[in-house]
Amino acid sequence: MMKHEKSCGAVVVRNAAEPEYLLVRHLDGHWGFPKGHVEAGETEEETAKREIREETGLETEMDPRFRVVDTYSPKPGVSKDVVFFLGRPVSGTLRPQPEEIAEIRWCALREARVLLTFDSSRNILDEAAGFLSGQTPTVPRN
Repeated sequence: MMKHEKSCGAVVVRNAAEPEYLLVRHLDGHWGFPKGHVEAGETEEETAKREIREETGLETEMDPRFRVVDTYSPKPGVSKDVVFFLGRPVSGTLRPQPEEIAEIRWCALREARVLLTFDSSRNILDEAAGFLSGQTPTVPRN
């Protein structure tokens, strides 16, 4: 029987004119977006906000018009959905969570595309960039 996991996170962006995206480098070395497991009773947005706060120290607000689901199998017999929103920092001080995060970096789109480890992350970044520039529809997809 297939086990199912769910996590939530966000593509966090600052500076509307020249967008910069927040990337985290996990202790295993891969670069991605802040995200983590849904806890009992949390909404998807609450999970994304909590995980971003825990991993980066930033308080964020989510744009619910952008919602992308990345589905993959992290190990045999496990299916995982990761829901990504678009987030904007509202307060806090950038600091990595030492148990999980080795480094945090704000990157322009081109640098972010190079750093991201997985193609699926690059696709989500491209969707977020398109959404921000008004080039893609704002209809959430699953």
